[in-house]
Amino acid sequence: MKVLRSIKSAKLRHRDCRVVRRKGRIYVINKTDARFKARQG
Repeated sequence: MKVLRSIKSAKLRHRDCRVVRRKGRIYVINKTDARFKARQG
């Protein structure tokens, strides 16, 4: 999992990426390709 400053760029890397909030942190998850996981904060 990558820790990034910009969630928008992480979201645009793959068409299946979804942005979710968990425990005050913003995560980008991808069900089809786990390489694109990222978080912010």
